[in-house]
Amino acid sequence: MRGQVAFPNSSRSYDATRLAVRFWGYDQSIEVPFFIGAAVLYGLEPKMSAEPDGCLSAFDAHRTQICTVAAKVYQRRRSGSYDLLASDF
Repeated sequence: MRGQVAFPNSSRSYDATRLAVRFWGYDQSIEVPFFIGAAVLYGLEPKMSAEPDGCLSAFDAHRTQICTVAAKVYQRRRSGSYDLLASDF
């Protein structure tokens, strides 16, 4: 049985290679990387700027919802990292 993922670390960063915001969850002591792409963030925040700061601001504005979805995705899929998709929302 896989554990629960928590998001005690509020740090996040913009990954220019993936055009996504990267953030981390923790399953006990295991760090779990998550990504949410700019296109998905735009679906949550249609007025956001496409610049990195706009993506980070949209992430911050929807952090609670994003972390809730990330925890559900973590329970459903096994992966080394997790990309949140529009269909997850």
